[in-house]
Formats: sequence, structure tokens, C-alpha cells
Amino acid sequence: MYLRYVALGDSQTEGIGDGDEATGYRGWADRLAERLAALDHRLHYANLAVRGRLAAQVRAEQLTPALRLRPDLATVVAGMNDLIRRDFDAGRVAACLEDMFAALTSSGAHVATVTFPDIGRIAPLARPLRPRVLDLNARIRAAAARHSVTVVDTFLHPVTTDPRLWSPDRLHASPLGHARIADAFAHALDLPGSDHSWSDALPPLAVPGPWRAACAEVRWLATFAAPWLRRRIAGRSSGDGRDCKRPCLAPVSQRALEPPEAPAG
Repeated sequence: MYLRYVALGDSQTEGIGDGDEATGYRGWADRLAERLAALDHRLHYANLAVRGRLAAQVRAEQLTPALRLRPDLATVVAGMNDLIRRDFDAGRVAACLEDMFAALTSSGAHVATVTFPDIGRIAPLARPLRPRVLDLNARIRAAAARHSVTVVDTFLHPVTTDPRLWSPDRLHASPLGHARIADAFAHALDLPGSDHSWSDALPPLAVPGPWRAACAEVRWLATFAAPWLRRRIAGRSSGDGRDCKRPCLAPVSQRALEPPEAPAG
């Protein structure tokens, strides 16, 4: 069983979408740590993730601290912030991920990672990015195979694009989405009590009419896409000036492990 778990990554691993600035963010990595601690109370957990980080920044800022913590389990999730940028280079992103896979597995850690879902089904305006997702996912699978890294292959499962698993910004998982991701990692790691139910479809969701759908896209553009574009133009990141939330290995506080209910359609 794992006793030293370290999570590396960006906003998804930090837990954005599962909590808020006032109460703190939980997220799938915290939820996974809680499951591990329920199996062995000796578990210690660190989360080095910081929102807005590109894959190269995760490698530069988090890999060395992670290695110092000598994890026996590490999760590496990065690349989405690269994928949505104009200068995206799948080979460069995959090389950063593979560097982390190689270093962590060589240190004795079991490493787990993910592929990315079809983001064009989550945000219709992102449909032109589908070839990027396919390219990066193929490279992640290949790099993971070379280093015996466990892969949670989210792209294969339609539920991963269900809007109820995503926050209104369509960039971060909702509480239910974070719970599903944690369950997916638990299943991939073959933890006791885990199964494939994380990939089960939710009850059917009512399909909005054309006018309602169009209005939703306009609201999303004004509320979330426009501020993101302004930050890009200004050369700023949502993670500027922020530190990771759990820089040191520490015991895990137990919380309810039941997933939240899906929001109403």
C-alpha cells in the first residue's frame, strides 16, 4: 500500500472547481488521498499543484521538490493549459511529461497520469482543438508505456464530457467531476473497493433548444472566455503569485468519501 503520495500538476490537481477561495479547494487529488488514508492511516500526502501552470512550469517548479519528498505514489497531470494556447506543441508538452515520468519512476515511485477528454464536446467553441487532444493523448500513452506509468484514459469514456462533471467555466471539473476523477485513479491503481463505476453514464440530460444553447454560449464567452483572453494578452496567469497548498507530506484529514450528487439537469 502507498504511504507517501505526491500530486504534481495545475488547477485540476489543485482542486479548482471543488470548493472556493473562502473554504479552500478539495479536488480529486485530495479525494484520492482520503481514499488511500482510509486504507492505511499512515499515509502522508503533499500537493504541489498550482493553477495556470504549463507543463514545462510543472516540470521546472514541482519535479525537484517532489523527488525530495521520496514518494511511493505520484500523480502527474499537466498539459491542458498548453493545449488551449496558440503556440501549442504536442511534442514539447509530451517531452515535459515524459521527463517527469522518467525521474519519478526511476526514484521508485509508482506514477499515474491521465489522457484528456474531448474538450470540443464540453465547450463547442473548442471543437477545432480536437486534433490537438488526439495527438497529445497518443503521446501521453506512448510515454507512459515506456515508463510503466498507469494511465486513466478519460478520452475513451463519454461521461467525461457530461456538462454535470464540469464547472460553469468548462475548464475545471465540478465537485462531482473531481469525485469521478478520484474514483478513476483509484480504479486504475486497483485500490480495494474501487471499480469501473466512475465511467458509468449519468441519467439523461435534457437537451436545450437552439436559442437557449446560443444564449449559454454567449454567457460563457462573456463570463469566462473573455477574462481568460485578457489575461493572455496581458501576459498574466491565474497562478501568478500563488504557492502550492500542501508543500510538505502530512497526514490526511478524513472527510466524507461519498461523491456529491449530480446537479439537476
